[in-house]
Amino acid sequence: MTDRITLIGLRAIGYHGVFAQERRDGQPFVVDLRLDLDLRAAAASDDVTRTVHYGELAEQVVAVVTGEPVDLIETLATRICEVCFGFALVDAVEVTVHKPDAPITVPFDDVAVTLVRSRA
Repeated sequence: MTDRITLIGLRAIGYHGVFAQERRDGQPFVVDLRLDLDLRAAAASDDVTRTVHYGELAEQVVAVVTGEPVDLIETLATRICEVCFGFALVDAVEVTVHKPDAPITVPFDDVAVTLVRSRA
C-alpha cells in the first residue's frame, strides 16, 4: 500500500533559462509535488515527526526555485526531486515544474516538465 502527500501550485520567482533576460529579470515558476510514502505510523501516532512536514518541504522547494540558476527546467525538477528524497520516508516522487511565462513566440497556456523517480 502506498499513501500520498500532494502539494499543488507552489509558486516562486526564479532566474532559470537559457536566455540572458530570463537570468536577469526572472519569472514565475510553479511546482506540483506528489510524494509516495507509508503514512500509517503518522496516522496511528498523530505525530508530525512520523510524516513529511509539508510546510518544511514547501520552503525547501521554494529555496531551490529561488536559488542557483540553471538553464533547463529538467535540471530544476531533478534538484527538487533530490530535496524530496531528503525526507527518509519518501519512496517515490513526481515533480512537475511549470514555466508559464517561458519565452515562446506562439500563444500557449503553459510549459511543464514532469519527472517520476523512486528511491529504489
